[in-house]
Amino acid sequence: MHAKQWKAFARKLTEGLTLRGMAWILLGAAICTFGIHNIHQRTGITEGGVIGMMLLLEHWLKASPSLLTTVLDLSCYLLAYRYLGWRFIRTSVLSTLCVSMFYKVWEQFPPMLPDLSGRPLAAALLGGVFVGIGVGLIVRQGGSSGGDDALALTISRVTKWRLSRAYMFTDFVVLGLSLSYLPAGRIVFSLITVTLSSWLIDRVQAWRPCRAG
Repeated sequence: MHAKQWKAFARKLTEGLTLRGMAWILLGAAICTFGIHNIHQRTGITEGGVIGMMLLLEHWLKASPSLLTTVLDLSCYLLAYRYLGWRFIRTSVLSTLCVSMFYKVWEQFPPMLPDLSGRPLAAALLGGVFVGIGVGLIVRQGGSSGGDDALALTISRVTKWRLSRAYMFTDFVVLGLSLSYLPAGRIVFSLITVTLSSWLIDRVQAWRPCRAG
């Protein structure tokens, strides 16, 4: 792709987004990936949604994680396109690129937080805060950080559920199925982190600042 084509593609992605909105997406991507990289990945707390389903299918089907993630994410985005429209997909492409970029950034540094492997409750709570606030900022701008968000937003639109309920529904279903290969003790802490993150995403997305006067 030539430079002019890249510029045209970038303009199409950012059309309708303000610099402030893009800054919030960047901040949200930085926060959620920081938490996942420094807490979830180091402590082994599994996830619900698309990531948890990928791990489940990988265990039972022995399929490639890269293939499973692609198929699951594309399925969620196709469903979201039908109910949420092109603007959501466009913003989600931008936010997903930001998430990928920040994953790469954090990988260049040594761990920046203490290892909480021996304190799974603290890891579950702190990890839920990072993911909830970070993803909430992205969703607030009309995008998503991955197929999990796209699926939850679609369910929320179709069923009229609160966003937190839609997130918890998908997470609880996947974590329940994960009991087929993971010990219950690990699932308990995953339930804590997804419940907290779902609640925070809903609150951040719906937050309205108070105006003086």
